[in-house]
Amino acid sequence: MNAHLNACSKVAPRPKAHAKPLAPDDLFGRITNYWAGRSKAFGRIRKNELASDKQLLWREEILPYLPKPKGHTRLRVLDIGTGAGFFALLLAQQTNCDVTGIDICPNMVREAKALAKACGLSCSFRCMDATALEFASESYDCLLVRNVTWTLLRPKDAYAEWLRVLRPEGVLLNFDANYGQVAFTDFAKEPGQHAHADLNWEELSEGECIRQRLPLSQKKRPAWDVAILHEIGFRRVVLDQSLSARVYAKRDAFYNPVPMFALRAIK
Repeated sequence: MNAHLNACSKVAPRPKAHAKPLAPDDLFGRITNYWAGRSKAFGRIRKNELASDKQLLWREEILPYLPKPKGHTRLRVLDIGTGAGFFALLLAQQTNCDVTGIDICPNMVREAKALAKACGLSCSFRCMDATALEFASESYDCLLVRNVTWTLLRPKDAYAEWLRVLRPEGVLLNFDANYGQVAFTDFAKEPGQHAHADLNWEELSEGECIRQRLPLSQKKRPAWDVAILHEIGFRRVVLDQSLSARVYAKRDAFYNPVPMFALRAIK
């Protein structure tokens, strides 16, 4: 383990009683292993979220901004970093949407497929890197991204890839937060119900070590995102920093204590 990760351990030491083998020192491997370890819990949370009022609240954030299909009758939607498939399944319920969800973590993809089957919904899920999409250029009308950009090792490359696979006048809807400025271990002190309440100290500590090494933890967001979206060629970018006031007005098991923002960009 390198000096940086030793420093992380001093900030947030793991209780010896719960010690497990460390994830690979390679950051990409650590990130993948971290989310693999949380996949079962994500499956449960997203299943419950689909049955909650959050489904309607997220619909209100997405449906008004979907573009009209162009040259075909059904809307082609890509859910990037789908996790356990919440956004993909939300849109799969729309009769005019063909939805594909991708995630770098095979465990998450399995959870998404299982949840789709349980919900009786038809949706395609694939294991794929968000920064190297295996799709033809201009193959999607809309891209959905939730709490993903902050985790990426090459976020500018990801934005360029997302622009590439969008057709002209296609829409990117990116929902994220400035998680890089929030210590994971602080969630242990967060009162009441919230989405991170089930994380043990080892998970919080590993998340904190990863967070400190992520590129976007060193950027001022969402200003960085807006600038990059303009730079790579999106013709219109709208920033909405009041997302959390609408979606997370009520503190419950899905409550996000970190204020989220919405980025709507048109190619």
